[in-house]
Amino acid sequence: MLWTVVWVVLVAGTLLGAFLLGRRLWRSVVALGAELARAGETLELLGRRVEELEEAARAAREPLRPALGQDVEVLGARVRELRADRRARRAARRDRHRTTVGQASQRWFG
Repeated sequence: MLWTVVWVVLVAGTLLGAFLLGRRLWRSVVALGAELARAGETLELLGRRVEELEEAARAAREPLRPALGQDVEVLGARVRELRADRRARRAARRDRHRTTVGQASQRWFG
Protein backbone atom coordinates (compact mmCIF):
# COMPACT_ATOMS: atom_id res chain seq x y z
CA MET A 1 0.00 0.00 0.00
CA LEU A 2 2.78 2.43 0.89
CA TRP A 3 4.62 1.70 -2.37
CA THR A 4 1.48 2.36 -4.37
CA VAL A 5 1.16 5.84 -2.83
CA VAL A 6 4.86 6.52 -3.47
CA TRP A 7 4.54 5.51 -7.12
CA VAL A 8 1.36 7.53 -7.60
CA VAL A 9 3.08 10.61 -6.16
CA LEU A 10 6.16 10.03 -8.36
CA VAL A 11 4.06 9.61 -11.52
CA ALA A 12 1.92 12.65 -10.67
CA GLY A 13 5.04 14.75 -10.02
CA THR A 14 6.59 13.58 -13.28
CA LEU A 15 3.45 14.41 -15.23
CA LEU A 16 3.25 17.83 -13.59
CA GLY A 17 6.91 18.50 -14.37
CA ALA A 18 6.42 17.37 -17.98
CA PHE A 19 3.40 19.67 -18.29
CA LEU A 20 5.31 22.66 -16.93
CA LEU A 21 8.31 21.93 -19.14
CA GLY A 22 6.10 21.54 -22.21
CA ARG A 23 4.26 24.78 -21.44
CA ARG A 24 7.54 26.66 -21.11
CA LEU A 25 8.81 25.13 -24.35
CA TRP A 26 5.59 26.13 -26.14
CA ARG A 27 5.85 29.71 -24.89
CA SER A 28 9.48 29.85 -26.00
CA VAL A 29 8.55 28.60 -29.47
CA VAL A 30 5.77 31.21 -29.75
CA ALA A 31 8.15 33.97 -28.62
CA LEU A 32 10.77 32.77 -31.14
CA GLY A 33 8.17 32.89 -33.90
CA ALA A 34 7.22 36.44 -32.96
CA GLU A 35 10.87 37.53 -32.96
CA LEU A 36 11.48 35.85 -36.31
CA ALA A 37 8.47 37.67 -37.77
CA ARG A 38 9.76 40.97 -36.42
CA ALA A 39 13.24 40.24 -37.77
CA GLY A 40 11.74 39.47 -41.19
CA GLU A 41 9.90 42.80 -41.22
CA THR A 42 13.05 44.63 -40.19
CA LEU A 43 15.04 42.81 -42.87
CA GLU A 44 12.46 43.79 -45.48
CA LEU A 45 12.67 47.46 -44.44
CA LEU A 46 16.46 47.25 -44.46
CA GLY A 47 16.42 45.76 -47.96
CA ARG A 48 14.22 48.58 -49.23
CA ARG A 49 16.49 51.17 -47.61
CA VAL A 50 19.58 49.56 -49.14
CA GLU A 51 17.97 49.69 -52.58
CA GLU A 52 17.14 53.38 -52.08
CA LEU A 53 20.70 54.15 -51.00
CA GLU A 54 22.16 52.21 -53.93
CA GLU A 55 19.96 54.16 -56.34
CA ALA A 56 21.01 57.44 -54.73
CA ALA A 57 24.68 56.44 -54.93
CA ARG A 58 24.31 55.47 -58.59
CA ALA A 59 22.59 58.77 -59.36
CA ALA A 60 25.23 60.81 -57.52
CA ARG A 61 28.20 59.02 -59.03
CA GLU A 62 29.89 60.72 -61.92
CA PRO A 63 30.40 58.45 -64.89
CA LEU A 64 34.01 57.51 -65.44
CA ARG A 65 35.28 58.54 -68.82
CA PRO A 66 38.70 58.14 -70.35
CA ALA A 67 40.91 61.12 -69.60
CA LEU A 68 42.98 60.87 -72.75
CA GLY A 69 43.02 64.07 -74.75
CA GLN A 70 41.69 66.32 -71.99
CA ASP A 71 43.41 69.46 -70.80
CA VAL A 72 46.27 68.87 -68.38
CA GLU A 73 45.11 71.68 -66.12
CA VAL A 74 41.62 70.18 -65.81
CA LEU A 75 43.08 66.78 -65.01
CA GLY A 76 45.50 68.24 -62.47
CA ALA A 77 42.66 70.11 -60.76
CA ARG A 78 40.64 66.90 -60.59
CA VAL A 79 43.56 65.01 -59.03
CA ARG A 80 44.09 67.79 -56.47
CA GLU A 81 40.36 67.73 -55.65
CA LEU A 82 40.38 63.95 -55.18
CA ARG A 83 43.48 64.12 -52.99
CA ALA A 84 41.93 66.86 -50.84
CA ASP A 85 38.78 64.76 -50.41
CA ARG A 86 40.88 61.76 -49.46
CA ARG A 87 42.86 63.83 -46.92
CA ALA A 88 39.61 65.13 -45.40
CA ARG A 89 38.19 61.62 -45.09
CA ARG A 90 41.45 60.38 -43.54
CA ALA A 91 41.43 63.24 -40.99
CA ALA A 92 37.79 62.53 -40.11
CA ARG A 93 38.58 58.83 -39.62
CA ARG A 94 41.59 59.73 -37.45
CA ASP A 95 39.45 62.05 -35.30
CA ARG A 96 36.73 59.42 -34.89
CA HIS A 97 39.34 56.84 -33.95
CA ARG A 98 40.95 59.13 -31.38
CA THR A 99 37.55 59.94 -29.90
CA THR A 100 36.67 56.26 -29.66
CA VAL A 101 39.99 55.35 -28.06
CA GLY A 102 39.67 58.26 -25.63
CA GLN A 103 36.17 57.19 -24.61
CA ALA A 104 37.26 53.56 -24.22
CA SER A 105 40.26 54.60 -22.12
CA GLN A 106 38.06 56.79 -19.98
CA ARG A 107 35.54 53.98 -19.55
CA TRP A 108 38.13 51.33 -18.70
CA PHE A 109 40.70 53.29 -16.73
CA GLY A 110 38.59 56.08 -15.29
